[in-house]
Amino acid sequence: MKKIVGIIVAVASVLLIGYFLIVYYATFSNGYRSGELIKITHKGLIFKTWEGEISQGVSESQHFSFSVESSEKEVIQQLKDFQGMQVKLTYKERFATFPWLGDTKYFVTEVKATTKE
Repeated sequence: MKKIVGIIVAVASVLLIGYFLIVYYATFSNGYRSGELIKITHKGLIFKTWEGEISQGVSESQHFSFSVESSEKEVIQQLKDFQGMQVKLTYKERFATFPWLGDTKYFVTEVKATTKE
């Protein structure tokens, strides 16, 4: 009986660790978005995460919400500096997220200010 419980615990542990590794390291897609940076905020009650939003048009449906990992200090500072400006974001999309990483599956890895043409 102890052997069966041990095997079940071991299998459950491997599956849990595998799920964590896939969600954290595997990316579903990489891409770029551009628009006016309308929001960057540090929010949360238990887990403080960086969340932002760019406007890609006039309607509410053309907003792109994203998260930024807390370890991306340079990106966070650039987003603060570029508030209200046209920006180009480089992001990666994960399969899922954890509460301590951010609210969205889209994580910004690079930001550049652009000129509106």
